[in-house]
Amino acid sequence: HPSPAASLRALLSSPAPSPLLMPCCFDALSATLVARAGFPLTFLSGFAAAASRGLPDTGLMSYGEVEARVREVTAAVGDRVPVVVDADNGYGNAVNVRRTVRGLAAAGAAGILIEDQVLPKRCGHTKGKEVVGREEAVMRVKAAIDARNEGSDLVIFARTDAAACISIDEAIARAQIFHSLGAELTFVEAPTSIDDMRRICIEVPGPHLANMLERGKTPVLPPKELGELGFRVAAYPLTLISAAVKAMEDALELLKKGEDVQPLLKDFPDLMTIVGFDDYYELEKRYKI
Repeated sequence: HPSPAASLRALLSSPAPSPLLMPCCFDALSATLVARAGFPLTFLSGFAAAASRGLPDTGLMSYGEVEARVREVTAAVGDRVPVVVDADNGYGNAVNVRRTVRGLAAAGAAGILIEDQVLPKRCGHTKGKEVVGREEAVMRVKAAIDARNEGSDLVIFARTDAAACISIDEAIARAQIFHSLGAELTFVEAPTSIDDMRRICIEVPGPHLANMLERGKTPVLPPKELGELGFRVAAYPLTLISAAVKAMEDALELLKKGEDVQPLLKDFPDLMTIVGFDDYYELEKRYKI
């Protein structure tokens, strides 16, 4: 089998039409559902992973907690879909970034996203975020690329939040530098207009990621329009966690009223299949004495 990073590179450079749709997972079960639904890749969302622990996306999850979650996700999906990981700002300085790349590659990730926010970081569509200076941002991305080139193979997604904090011009300048350093995909977070989205794709070389956060700051466009603008990957960071929260609230509301919840539920045999009972029974047969 090719490595996770090699599989992801092949996918990004394949003739598959743009954009590649990337629903974001938050744990092993949600990643399994993405793979079963036939999507080509998934992304472990920092917001959604923090939310699944009952936390806001404000830099509270540590490197160790993220690495443990990556191991659970990659074990669950195997080689069915490559997993890109939101590694925030690398959990420290440039040396921390190197360790983060090495550790997440060893945990089975195919790609990693590194950004230029200060510590502690926060969700790119919320208030109060700040970015580090351009030189420090460049050193972070350089450290990630050095670790990749020295054998910890991951596809490097380089993100800048400078559009909201400084200007779209500064964000584009940073993304251009990240690309020139060897980042394989760039991500300018939270452009607020279609014109800015178009500018990013025209002015920054290489593949681009569009972040389709429903009711966020960036216009949510149909995939066809994103492809026409020039985006290679469309991420849906909160679609699954938000849908899951709504489904659980709806079920709880019916339970509270004493009403029948069954119309909201998966059939029990389907649920058993999804979590792996069928596979388990097959293995049990194989080793029956």
